[in-house]
Amino acid sequence: MNVTIREVAKKAGVSVGTVSRAFNGYSDISPETKERIVESAKLLGYTPNVNARSLSAKVAPNMGIIVSGLMESDGKDNFFLLLLQGIYRYTLQNDFEITLYATDSKNQNQKPYTKFCMEHNISGTILSGITTNDPYFHELVNGGMPCVLIDIHLEGKGLGCVSIDNYAAAKELTQYLFDHNHRDIMLIGGKKNAAVNIERVASVYQAFHENQLELQKNRVMYCDFNEEVAYQKVSKYLKKYGKSQITAFLCLSDIMALGVIRAIRDCGYSIPEDFSIVGFDGIPLCSYVTPKLTTIYQDINEMGYQSAKLLHELVMDDTMSKNVYVPYKLIEGESVRTL
Repeated sequence: MNVTIREVAKKAGVSVGTVSRAFNGYSDISPETKERIVESAKLLGYTPNVNARSLSAKVAPNMGIIVSGLMESDGKDNFFLLLLQGIYRYTLQNDFEITLYATDSKNQNQKPYTKFCMEHNISGTILSGITTNDPYFHELVNGGMPCVLIDIHLEGKGLGCVSIDNYAAAKELTQYLFDHNHRDIMLIGGKKNAAVNIERVASVYQAFHENQLELQKNRVMYCDFNEEVAYQKVSKYLKKYGKSQITAFLCLSDIMALGVIRAIRDCGYSIPEDFSIVGFDGIPLCSYVTPKLTTIYQDINEMGYQSAKLLHELVMDDTMSKNVYVPYKLIEGESVRTL
């Protein structure tokens, strides 16, 4: 069996993060500790994929961003681009590099998270696109490697999260529809096992409860954060029920809202005269939509910046755990009418 970094850390009497920093040339590791780690690795037969001279070199942190499900995204939301821009902005200001890696659920089964990081000489990572049933998600709790997750909250040493307050934002968006006298609402959800979707959906249910209303199961469509899936499901619904059942669509992403807008129009209806609609994310593409979409805006560029900053902190102190919330705001458009 392959020896893990965790076993090396245990034998050397240090944390996994300390082993990682030692193999990546950090200057805050004493020569005695480095020697003990190297000796422990030799005795166990552990060989990291890192040049031997880096053990004594004073190098900048080598950090990575691992994107899961990159091929599943159509790119219209510009999420990964905006996130990368924010990350790069921080790394440029602080003189270290970050490398992009892509994976998916299948590859995660083949190669554990800590092994992936060590083979690529990574001291810590930013993880985006991970879902709650992904192998990496379950490994992170006890992995010991510094990590920042986008939109997923996990408690543990060396773990951090950057997001907006999705629960508060989704509740505010739902209340906005209630304040415009909408009660018959269709919820358009994303991927069932995505943490951000779980949080937003739970908040919508809570908002209904606080208004003495009930969101019935047949008023929830899961559309995988996919425009085409939303288009097909809503088109089928409108052809069957027309305007007889609902007055508004509450979409938990702007991408799905775009699909719903197409479905409404292709079925011969108008926005907001026949149906009101709200989105979530505030993506640039929605600035070209008529009427202007009411949505929750989240600053993805700033989320990227804060994730790089937080990862830097975690790598330097892998005993800490921290969540960072980036401010959001509700952008009012013309896609909701008052009943």
